Amino acid sequence: MKLFPYGHATHPQWRMAAGLVLAQLRAQMTLPDYAAEPRLALVYITDHYAHEAQALLDHLRQELPEVTDWTGTVGVGIAVNNAEYFDEPALAVMLCNVPPAHYRVFSGVSPLPAHWADAALVHADPATLDLAELIDEMAARTRQGYLFGGLTSSRTRSVQFAISADQPQSLVAGGVFEGGLSGVAFSSQVNLLSRVTQGCQPIAPEREITEVDQHLVLKLNGEAALDVLLDELNINLSEPQKAIPVVRSTLVGLSPSGQSGVGRTGNLGNDVLVRHIVGLDPARQGVAVAEHLELGMRLTFCRRDVHAARADLVRVCAEIREELEPEMLSIQAISALSDDPVPTLPQGGQRIAGAVYVSCTGRGGLHFGGPSAELQIIRHALGDVPLVGFFAAGEIARNHLYGYTGVLTVFTAD
Repeated sequence: MKLFPYGHATHPQWRMAAGLVLAQLRAQMTLPDYAAEPRLALVYITDHYAHEAQALLDHLRQELPEVTDWTGTVGVGIAVNNAEYFDEPALAVMLCNVPPAHYRVFSGVSPLPAHWADAALVHADPATLDLAELIDEMAARTRQGYLFGGLTSSRTRSVQFAISADQPQSLVAGGVFEGGLSGVAFSSQVNLLSRVTQGCQPIAPEREITEVDQHLVLKLNGEAALDVLLDELNINLSEPQKAIPVVRSTLVGLSPSGQSGVGRTGNLGNDVLVRHIVGLDPARQGVAVAEHLELGMRLTFCRRDVHAARADLVRVCAEIREELEPEMLSIQAISALSDDPVPTLPQGGQRIAGAVYVSCTGRGGLHFGGPSAELQIIRHALGDVPLVGFFAAGEIARNHLYGYTGVLTVFTAD
């Protein structure tokens, strides 16, 4: 599998941005290390172009007739190798060199057959009813139960792209949708590595939920949940002006029953779902959480933390590097890359042909220390590899909907 051609640009006029992107794609497709005839395209736009989404897609398809299948969505920001475009008109396209027999574009008008694929890249409208159930159902349609992707984020239209020449029924809508789920599924012949990186740090010990009423935590380890929260945060409801801002900045990390969500290093694990505290119930001594809760779940109070987010992002990149080159690169060795601005993988083993990164809208930019800092960390760790993605209103990994996380997925080849 050769490298995936990709391009990105910003311009107030979408036609000018598209022209710049097309020039980059065509130039790369002439290079020996890049794929010359890919058929699958991932396209991400910022919401500045959302109202022109259909015209933009039509233009790209006309200019690249050899590319028959398209999928993607819109975000308030989009991600590319070493840079992010936030709150500005921008476009990114990556052409994936995957054999047509081993992927399938799906949408509401062209559903994914059950158990055909091993994994799927999913884009979803956050306004869709019963979204968590739909994501779980979609994961069940894959053999590995693995999804990766995110929820559209837009201040205008929440558009998705999904069109395939092999599925004539999808042509009716022109390839631009609003609502529901869409994306592209991959067979077991497509090698993928995917990791979730958390953006929060625990600020209290993990406890078991021992009494619950739907969204309301009543007791933690047998103690009144509200008392535990106030004690851990060192606040008192008799001083609401001091207490309310502290509660608002506090989140909860949830893990399944019997499964610890805090690792040996004190960081949140991959399976932890971070949710907001949405209310306090002094009468019942409860804490309301934006998630349906079950008895026995593990809960820890946490806060967003830039240092934890940076360290965890480096960790997941290191894990991917180690899996690609297990004999040559350990996780600890990632620190040795600090003197190499654009490290490359050793010869042998596997290489990264392309990557997709979906990050939370609350993570980009200054949360990592400056503009594009998050993507620069990935570039520093993985090297100069083709990468596109977007900043989402919620991130999807496996059959879960996350918040304040990043989902990094790479396509690998020998």
